[in-house]
Amino acid sequence: MITDIMKKFLIIEADSWLQPYQRKIEARYNRYNRKVAHIEDRYGSISKYANGALRFGLTYDNDLKGWWYKEWAPAADALYLTGDFNSWDKTSHPLYKLEDGIWAVFLPDTDYKSIFTYGLLYKVVVVKDGVVKERLPAYTLKAVQDEKDKSFAAEHCNLSYDWKYGTVALQPGEAPKIYECHIGMAQEQEGVGTYIDFAEKVLPRIAALGYNCIQFMAIQEHPYYGSFGYHVSNFFAASSRFGSPQDLKYLIDQAHALGIVCIIDIVHSHAVKNEAEGLNNFDGSGHQYFHAGERGHHKAWDSKLFDYNKDEVQLFLLSNLKFWLEEYRFDGFRFDGVTSMLYHHNGLEVTFDSYEKYFDEGVDEDAILYLQLATTLIKAVRSDAIVVAEDFSGMPGLCRPVEEGGVGFDYRLAMGIPDHWIKMLKEQKDEEWDIAEIWRMLSNRRLNEKNISYVESHDQAMVGDKTTAFWLMDAEMYWSMSKDVESTIVDRGIAVHKLLRALTSTAGGEGYLNFIGNEYGHPEWIDFPREGNNWSHKHARRQWSLVDNPLLKYSYLNSFDHALMRFLTNTKIMSSAPARLVNIDQVNQTLVFERNGVYCLFNLSASNSIPDYQFTVQEPGVYQVLLCSDDDLFGGFGRIDISVEHHSYYDNYGNHRLSVYATNRTFMALKKVR
Repeated sequence: MITDIMKKFLIIEADSWLQPYQRKIEARYNRYNRKVAHIEDRYGSISKYANGALRFGLTYDNDLKGWWYKEWAPAADALYLTGDFNSWDKTSHPLYKLEDGIWAVFLPDTDYKSIFTYGLLYKVVVVKDGVVKERLPAYTLKAVQDEKDKSFAAEHCNLSYDWKYGTVALQPGEAPKIYECHIGMAQEQEGVGTYIDFAEKVLPRIAALGYNCIQFMAIQEHPYYGSFGYHVSNFFAASSRFGSPQDLKYLIDQAHALGIVCIIDIVHSHAVKNEAEGLNNFDGSGHQYFHAGERGHHKAWDSKLFDYNKDEVQLFLLSNLKFWLEEYRFDGFRFDGVTSMLYHHNGLEVTFDSYEKYFDEGVDEDAILYLQLATTLIKAVRSDAIVVAEDFSGMPGLCRPVEEGGVGFDYRLAMGIPDHWIKMLKEQKDEEWDIAEIWRMLSNRRLNEKNISYVESHDQAMVGDKTTAFWLMDAEMYWSMSKDVESTIVDRGIAVHKLLRALTSTAGGEGYLNFIGNEYGHPEWIDFPREGNNWSHKHARRQWSLVDNPLLKYSYLNSFDHALMRFLTNTKIMSSAPARLVNIDQVNQTLVFERNGVYCLFNLSASNSIPDYQFTVQEPGVYQVLLCSDDDLFGGFGRIDISVEHHSYYDNYGNHRLSVYATNRTFMALKKVR
């Protein structure tokens, strides 16, 4: 039996470069153990501890028959509840200060049952040093915006929903194929989409393509739509601009009916700096939820940074995780901005070129403790939940269990891969692509830590950049995407687009992600309504009519994506050991590797097609082509007959070899069939 003392050194055993930092890893682990022991001693379990949503905000007391409103505001001088129920009187309903900086007021049914009904609007008035401010409660469950003055208020809402389907989880050995999406921009017309529209119009597309996970962006309420959901104001409120809480639950329920895992893009790395809608300066102290002074301000994001050392902040954020798992039945999380959380410098202007930078004074140990608690809580509530970290620093152990000295995430996003593709497309001609460098980029990841690979997420296509398809074909997409129009630019773009997706998914990680619409080569870029574009929604939507039109070439890319997802599922290639290099051919710009018994050949050359391309295989036998990107169904030229069987042979050195027709700009996958 492995003891806890031995377990915490397992990440060091897997990576000897961590040996000099054994004491710091042990210190992290011991601090985590002390915190968990304290929580369990006082509350019984971390799950019972993370019940802030049941204790704060507006909650109903079945014993006393009435509504409690509670708020943590330690520095405030006075708090009052105001809203429709008292004609917005700012002083008629004072809260009383309890211990630990908590304020409370009770509204009994005998006096308020007919008044305090669902749908009424309310706020909390906070008084500090004579300054009076109306605020939205920290645990607001629904925030709505006034159409006239654009201000937000909390709405007393009913979250009840008649669930029809249970939760969904990845099966053992099943790799995540994630469809990243934004509800508001998922419709074709210029405007804001809804949860219902997405459930009825987009969900069937995702299921048909073969994705097993959906990652929902911008669910937590945010006052500025153009922030893409990353400047959160109300952490417990599903954005009302897309519909009601019941609408979101319906969407999740329908996804579960299709067997699709639902992941929420959770933002615990920072918060909007707005005071009227958010948490900033809530109790008037300037540093209640966040660090004081400059440390509490993210200079790149212009937002507020949480103080993860405070018990109340830990409780707030942990309760938030449990709330989304239990109330809305999300099946996992993608944690935004983890690199920013992990370091005092927020990952800005720093190159992570030595192990010392993962353990020096730049590391925020409070954030590491919080993330360890977060992953522990998530697994305690849902042992089968999926937890993904957005981290580009490569923090060792981030995706290993806490008991091994890690942080507890299941996966990290392979953020270097899309950056490499965009840089390559921008700066190099096709003939200059370095096959060896591409292989190093795809295979360079921490041993025993899983990665989600992707060609492009929302980040790559935001305003100021372009989608990958647009980088490849640019303005030619406006004139030459009809199937009866010949264009060498479009032919090249379609071929390379398929190559990048196949390369990334088969060699780049243990999971794959696609951003909504990019499966069919969505053109142009993403630009949300803002003053600079005259508040236009033109680029904040998805043009489904492009892929639905059988006369356009977008259907080729979509068909390939469907075939690729099916291929990834059937071969279990992403859930196997990392790819094993077979051959790097710089002259012909051709790469061959094997993964889970599948041989993947990529000819990235712009012109070199090799009729008799030979490479070594481990086992003799008959090999069949499973997938070929040059198939005319995918907009290729149909130069390879996939029905042809390839028989291995012995070379002069006793190796088993295959010979195939390796056409230029083509991906081909082969597997032994007998």
